[in-house]
Amino acid sequence: MKISYNWLKEYIDFKETPEQLGDILTQTGLEVEVIEKVEKIPGGLKGIVVGEVISCEPHPNADKLKITKVDIGAENLSDIVCGAPNVATGQKVLVATVNSTIHPTKGEPFKIKKAKIRGEVSEGMICAEDELGLGTSHDGIMILDTDKPNGTPAIELFETGEDHIFEIGLTPNRGDATSHMGAARDLKAYFRKELITPQPIKFDIKTDRPISVEVLDKERCPRFSGITIRGMKVQPSPDWLQWKLRSIGLEPINNVVDITNYVLHSIGQPMHAYDANHVKGDKIIVQTLKDKTSFTTLDGKERKLSNDDLMVCNGDGEGMCIAGVFGGLKSGVTESTTDIFLESAYWNADGIRSTAQRHTISTDASFRYERGADPEMTVSAIKLATSLILELTGGYAASEIIDIYPAPIKKKEIDITFQNFHWLIGKSLDNKLILEILNWLDIETKNVTETGFKAIVPAYRSDVTRPADLVEEVLRIYGFNEIELDEDFSTDYLAEFNEHEPYRVQEDLSKFLAGRGYSEILTNSLTNPKYYKMFPLGGEPVEMLNPSSEELTIMKTSPVYTALESVAYNINRRNPNLKFFEFGRSYKKEDKEYKETEWLSFYLTGNTSEANWLDEPRRSSFHDLSTTVMGMLKYAGIRKTEIIPSEKDTLYEYGVVIKKEGKMLGILGKLKKELLSIYGIKQDVYHTQLNWETVISLYKSDIAYEPIPKFPEVKRDLSLVLDKSVSYSDIQQLAFNQEKKLLNRMNLFSVYEGDKIEKGKKAYAISFFLQDKFKTLTDKQIDKSMSGLMSLYEKELGAVIRK
Repeated sequence: MKISYNWLKEYIDFKETPEQLGDILTQTGLEVEVIEKVEKIPGGLKGIVVGEVISCEPHPNADKLKITKVDIGAENLSDIVCGAPNVATGQKVLVATVNSTIHPTKGEPFKIKKAKIRGEVSEGMICAEDELGLGTSHDGIMILDTDKPNGTPAIELFETGEDHIFEIGLTPNRGDATSHMGAARDLKAYFRKELITPQPIKFDIKTDRPISVEVLDKERCPRFSGITIRGMKVQPSPDWLQWKLRSIGLEPINNVVDITNYVLHSIGQPMHAYDANHVKGDKIIVQTLKDKTSFTTLDGKERKLSNDDLMVCNGDGEGMCIAGVFGGLKSGVTESTTDIFLESAYWNADGIRSTAQRHTISTDASFRYERGADPEMTVSAIKLATSLILELTGGYAASEIIDIYPAPIKKKEIDITFQNFHWLIGKSLDNKLILEILNWLDIETKNVTETGFKAIVPAYRSDVTRPADLVEEVLRIYGFNEIELDEDFSTDYLAEFNEHEPYRVQEDLSKFLAGRGYSEILTNSLTNPKYYKMFPLGGEPVEMLNPSSEELTIMKTSPVYTALESVAYNINRRNPNLKFFEFGRSYKKEDKEYKETEWLSFYLTGNTSEANWLDEPRRSSFHDLSTTVMGMLKYAGIRKTEIIPSEKDTLYEYGVVIKKEGKMLGILGKLKKELLSIYGIKQDVYHTQLNWETVISLYKSDIAYEPIPKFPEVKRDLSLVLDKSVSYSDIQQLAFNQEKKLLNRMNLFSVYEGDKIEKGKKAYAISFFLQDKFKTLTDKQIDKSMSGLMSLYEKELGAVIRK
């Protein structure tokens, strides 16, 4: 959520800098994640000056270009090549001088340099309004009507301004703080200063075909307020309103829609304006429609409604808006709209949450209704919005304010003792201070005695429901940092730590992998549902009941979904050589229960190293990742694993399954291109996924050290011609089972498939290393061991031995 520093000042008086105010907001529970400086005119037009076109001649080498000489107040005229069709002698123009940076409306900023264009020198740029971020037009250069002298900084011709925007990580329970006034309420309690509340201008009523309202579901729509406004002129909003919206990242649309957005972000009340020409029968009905009814929303998408979706309909029963979530395409305000019905309602939070989730929609309105809006704000919002609409559109109020509120929502009453505050805070606060803080937070206190009182909580504080919540309210304003800790504060433990605790093993293996050039990544447990729809993995996903956005509505069924976002992010920023590992979880629904699995995953892509003068770069391969994974398992005391080729794997183009003592350890392979294409990844990515619970169960931290053997190691080479179906793992396993005493290690140094051997066969060239730790091996012992291995391969694998 974005909050403007300047906008906040309209609600409460303070002198703190943006940085100081950010610390205060964070202390009071509104965590400021980022403070961003924004400018009304990006770049502040630095280096842009008023110029006068002294001459304008055709470019000798380009039909559509012209060579101009421009007076920018310097000693000499500037030669500037210009491609605008409307450039002419005598014009006053805006010139971006050499070494200035311009900030276009669309695209990235760029620096102006002295250059040659089709052989002619150009010392600057004559600018159009979109090239300076002053508008969207690119029909030609800006022609000024000014008597300012040449060389005058352009900033003197335009109204500029700057603001600081707080990006607040709002917790789901703080529905009261989803606006500037909501944030100002916390500052009110902190500074002990009254709010400056917006005062709408009084307006007259000229009754003219008033639109009536009927609410058929009063449980899900406890309050509905509205007014009919006619005779308007819809047009772009004034500069002050557009700047306010742009400062918090909203794009202005027109004066009516902009006012509803302004009220929403000012006081937290979502509103919707309907084109009255589409309110058939001059009546609005709040009801549900038949299941599977088609409805096209403002974004142009056709959606199938559920009979649980509450709708705002016209007199003919046609849907105009998904209540509290998203408006309809047909009933929205356009340039031709002259009459509207303005809605300001309070919708049940549970109903809004269900509908928004069902349709995977998250709007500014649903964001606030899901968290609990203020039922007492609807009429105030109508008055404020109406006064602004009448002022900016020239219309008139054609009806009285409608306010359907049959069962007013009562304030919550909570009994609490002062001792509750002392116990939970860990410090005795003065009783008067406790009452003062609560009163400044709009929480009334009644029946006050020496031991306690009754708190009356306003309806907009839906998160304050119990005594502990009142304690938290006091503590966040008093200040968590004001609670002292005893210098001798400490803790101890009775039981010994288990050396094989998962976090210790994780730390150990992380250091191992970091030593091999791998970087750890941490990714979100939530993921975009489109990944699952396009490439389903891992089972039925767990859907979020209250998603923070349309892109994060399910929990990931496989770690690859979010990890590949990190891979793509780095590749797109010219960092293609990646070695990642991640300790993460996957989630799924199985037999009506939720299942969570922990994984250790690896991702390898790009070259094995950066290019250097000694070696040519080499592409990473399946075997590079396999070497790392098997080395880590060996380091973890997990040896003599089984490697089994994976058949018809949904994730890999090819891969293997890793097992140990019959337990499934994990999988390793090359990710399918269909999966990578979803992320725009064009290079190969190799991946391993190890079951963390299995790794922990097999992990051995006891490392045994022994002296380097005094007696030499002996190497013998064999070439085996075998069926293609026989893997190196099969050869290795047979060898170690046969020659347990003397066989120290093996190395595969060549694999051949071609016309020099029989079709369907392949040849392995393998080195066998034999060693006795206690004596030097004799030729007789060596020959005996090798003969035994050759006989074994001939018998068990049908090998042809080429010595």
